[in-house]
Amino acid sequence: MTEKSAQLTLGQKTLDLPIYSGTIGPDVIDVGKLTSAGVFTYDPGFVSTASCESKITYIDGDAGILLHRGYPIEQLAERSDYLETCFLLLYGELPNPAEKAKFESTIRNHTMVHEQLRTFYQGFRRDAHPMAIMCGVVGALSAFYHDSLEISDERHREVAAFRLIAKMPTLAAMCYKYSLGQPFMFPRNDLNYAENFLHMMFAVPCAEYKVNPVLAKAMDKIFILHADHEQNASTSTVRLAGSSGANPFACIAAGIAALWGPAHGGANEAVLNMLDEIGDIANIEKFIARAKDKNDNFKLMGFGHRVYKNFDPRAKVMKETCDEVLGALGINDPKLELAMRLEEIARSDPYFIEKKLYPNVDFYSGIILKAIGIPTSMFTVIFALARTVGWVAHWHEMISGSYRIGRPRQLYTGSPQRDFVPIGKR
Repeated sequence: MTEKSAQLTLGQKTLDLPIYSGTIGPDVIDVGKLTSAGVFTYDPGFVSTASCESKITYIDGDAGILLHRGYPIEQLAERSDYLETCFLLLYGELPNPAEKAKFESTIRNHTMVHEQLRTFYQGFRRDAHPMAIMCGVVGALSAFYHDSLEISDERHREVAAFRLIAKMPTLAAMCYKYSLGQPFMFPRNDLNYAENFLHMMFAVPCAEYKVNPVLAKAMDKIFILHADHEQNASTSTVRLAGSSGANPFACIAAGIAALWGPAHGGANEAVLNMLDEIGDIANIEKFIARAKDKNDNFKLMGFGHRVYKNFDPRAKVMKETCDEVLGALGINDPKLELAMRLEEIARSDPYFIEKKLYPNVDFYSGIILKAIGIPTSMFTVIFALARTVGWVAHWHEMISGSYRIGRPRQLYTGSPQRDFVPIGKR
């Protein structure tokens, strides 16, 4: 980082604030000196604040760019696979053939979960939301793996990363099976990561289940496209929890809780709920008009993105995958037909074009997951499964370097100091 400086005048005092330049992207102003001057910055939502230095992921929302360790997401989705992308995020470089084989073998050998953890599910209601279960069971992993909880030990951090990446598909599939009352399916080491997940989701002991290669490929792309997304709400939550010295399983559970929100990981679930609300193709025009009405609370979910002001680079890949899945399955589903018609109208409507409200990754991933047969309640769980590697990579990066416990400040607007009044005199 090359150092420059900025001057900030506070009354009669002028502060010199260092300016740092990253590899790419906007410069950042170091405002650490402000505390000694008796002032803080005010940035609700931290939209103009760099909370950390990172080498993992870069986003340029205006240009529609997403890079993992410098590699464009389009190239990774087209030429790589999820576990290779995991290796890249964790270690900073693409693996050679021997490294890739060893990494895949390691992940396969960690897919089982402790038998006692299976009984943990029985404490939840059958109709519990899968994300509620995931928050609990992922946090509970720390009760089973005491041998990888020393966060200052690099090997412990690496083993924890292997366990989390490997066991998340198993735990997610168990959530689904539990809701159905079906027996849990053990992972199969002869299948790849996406195939194994689909097997654990849809296979039953009394019948043979063959994984559709088109669906496995689509699932792998969904995993890649959701693997990391820089300092979003859930990743920032993982880093903040980790800054306290919390164990990695607790930190990832915190990330899952943050991801659960409909403004974050619940967006693709919200897309399907919106399609339910629209109900029929005949109603689209009415709902399009409502979306344009600034006095109406209705919003078209899955269109536009807070970060990408032009287009979501993941959406193009996801649209191609969506077309492949629907073509391979030949599904005649009114809801999917409704979604495709909505996409067609939004892409041609001047209002959406002018405001750059293009279909985003959540729109297409929701359609794909429904076509595969995954219930809406599981959508965010699959997002959490895919994002685990990003969370772990950021947590490991932070713990590996110098860091301090996160402690944001505030603009206090409550009552000034006042004296307590006894209850009899109030």
